[in-house]
Amino acid sequence: MSFKNDNLIIKDKEEKTVLQTTCHKIFSLWIVGGITITSGILERSKKFGFSIYMLSHSHKPYGLWNSAAEGNFLLRKKQYDYNDLSIARRLVNNKIINQTELLKSIRSKSQDIKDAIEKMMEYAQQTAAADLQTLLGLEGVSARLYFSHWFAGMEWNGRRPRTKMDIVNTTLDIGYTYLFNIVECMLNLYGFDLYRGVYHCCFYQRKSLVCDIEEPFRCIIDKQIKHSYGLKQMNKDDFREQKGQYFLKIEKNKDYTRWLIQGILEHKEDIFTYVQEYYRCFMRGKAIDHYPVFKIKE
Repeated sequence: MSFKNDNLIIKDKEEKTVLQTTCHKIFSLWIVGGITITSGILERSKKFGFSIYMLSHSHKPYGLWNSAAEGNFLLRKKQYDYNDLSIARRLVNNKIINQTELLKSIRSKSQDIKDAIEKMMEYAQQTAAADLQTLLGLEGVSARLYFSHWFAGMEWNGRRPRTKMDIVNTTLDIGYTYLFNIVECMLNLYGFDLYRGVYHCCFYQRKSLVCDIEEPFRCIIDKQIKHSYGLKQMNKDDFREQKGQYFLKIEKNKDYTRWLIQGILEHKEDIFTYVQEYYRCFMRGKAIDHYPVFKIKE
């Protein structure tokens, strides 16, 4: 990667140019993998106002050169002054609706699935006036109904975060982590304080806002895992078992990363637009009906 006449130039191993674009049009630069970065790149970032994100191969941000939004103090003041559940209700409602849409996409529906869809639609409506404890309860009971039917027929023992009790739970943890990392970078573009959430409790070193905004998009990972399982891209032999837990074998990391990231990148514009609209609504103090909604695509 180099610069020439205020143009960003990216070349492959054979020194063939694969991308050339003017710095005037760059909004942010995302680099996956280890790099050596020069002061010239950093200077141009400040000059033209674009941020640089350095991510590991698992897309975890390990370096951030934030240019345009690092001084957005007004946004952070609004974040800490905000004390309402309206956004939280909308996030949970959006999540339940997307889970319901995935269940509706099942071709041969049993009566149990149809009943689950009806109940989840009722739960989604109840979020409109729920207090925090009720909201947490609605999210939990909907998730149990949804997971029990969406992953039925797979090697699945129910959703248990971070327990690695089966290959589906392990892969969900991996996929949700990738999604979390992408959402984190998107929020960083606008200067949000990632630790100040609107739904999840604030704990030391917990990026609560990222957890919040990730919720409506979790269905992307759920859908991709079921799709990949059907294509036999997931196999129990890809994992090693240790004391009742399943860990993905190192040699399979690239394969799983490839199709999990592919599922996320198919919705990268949706995630970006959602965060952009969320920022605009939050800064302008708009009514909750104007806040963005993500709809999972068939």
